[in-house]
Amino acid sequence: MTRAFICGVSGLVLTDEERRFLADSAPWGLILFKRNVSDQAQLLALTTEFREIVGRADAPVLVDQEGGRVQRLGPPVWPAYPAAARFDALTHSDDEKADFVRLSARLIGQDLRACGIDVDCLPVLDVPAPGGHNVIGDRAYAADPAQVARLGGAAAEGLMLAGVLPVMKHVPGHGRAGADSHLELPRVDASLAELERADFVPFRALAHLPMAMTAHVVYTALDPTGPATTSRKVVQEIIRRAIGFDGLLMSDDLSMKALSGSFTDRTTALFAAGADMALHCNGDLTEARQVAAASPELDGRAAERAAAALALIAPAPKPFDPVDARAKLQSALAMTS
Repeated sequence: MTRAFICGVSGLVLTDEERRFLADSAPWGLILFKRNVSDQAQLLALTTEFREIVGRADAPVLVDQEGGRVQRLGPPVWPAYPAAARFDALTHSDDEKADFVRLSARLIGQDLRACGIDVDCLPVLDVPAPGGHNVIGDRAYAADPAQVARLGGAAAEGLMLAGVLPVMKHVPGHGRAGADSHLELPRVDASLAELERADFVPFRALAHLPMAMTAHVVYTALDPTGPATTSRKVVQEIIRRAIGFDGLLMSDDLSMKALSGSFTDRTTALFAAGADMALHCNGDLTEARQVAAASPELDGRAAERAAAALALIAPAPKPFDPVDARAKLQSALAMTS
């Protein structure tokens, strides 16, 4: 039995207690952070052992590898990648900018696949707005919704060419939020018409992507009290119908301070809202046990969405010259340094 949650672990290697937890709770996937990362050999050992414990060779391993401020695998072992906003600042055509985004994402994907990681929580499709908190900032591709969709779509394509699944975030849009949802619950008072004109545009354009992550944000025009993650109205009427996303919908990290209540309550609420998968990142087993116990068996439509997503992972990505690709990317970026 596989449960509909993704968990984190505490360090570079699994503890005996974590091994027992993974075997007993059977999470669908594992998410990694800097605390879990040393070098390629260590990561391969960690991801391999996770899959052996849960008994599924295709169990996904996720990471947030965006570039810029959000890069879990970094120097000196792995290259530093540019933040999303760097690409729109290039003095090139929009098509050329998209080519460079695609190239960067493919290089990221190749790094990840070599370590046993096959899901990247990218692209960020949030559209920044005046007054928005810098938690998004240069993680956004552009201020223009159409450009966000264009460049975000290129990032997704680059990852998939490398055999890595993209996860678009943070649906239905975190760019207007005036607070950091890691620390508190943001409230967005924009009208539905304003959200339709900007925030929803990239997500609607890329609604065909296999996976998405919710925003821990209250949109008062949609639901005056509940953040998107736990709002049935936002999940069903906005994400599923208005935006048209029918792929695997996971929560953002349940340990973020935007959410309140016990971890049992948080988990129960997100599934009641209609999300498919709970995400718990910090590796705290006391919290993770509550999330696991409140997460249902992965079945029905959620299981179909999960299987459809994993089926898109290319088993053998096409040959690719990373040396030439890095040289092209560095040359383009040097023009804006």
